[in-house]
Amino acid sequence: MVAELTSEKLFSILRECAGEEESVTSTQNAVDMEFTDLGYDSLALLETAARVSSEYDVDIPEEGLSEVTTPAEFLAVVNGLLKVA
Repeated sequence: MVAELTSEKLFSILRECAGEEESVTSTQNAVDMEFTDLGYDSLALLETAARVSSEYDVDIPEEGLSEVTTPAEFLAVVNGLLKVA
């Protein structure tokens, strides 16, 4: 079992689910940017959440994502759920 979702893995999954975004050059710089500013819409976020749920065997409730606007917030939600699991 994977202990934590990293920003690198999150961006890898985002790219696989929604395509490469030219504006994302460094995951460190992009982690605090809003998904919309990075070129990802809510559908991309839902697809990414479904993929992360499957790969990490964790249930990510949709309502838990409604307030998530940045990759850092997404990581906090997912990693919080992984610690509980």
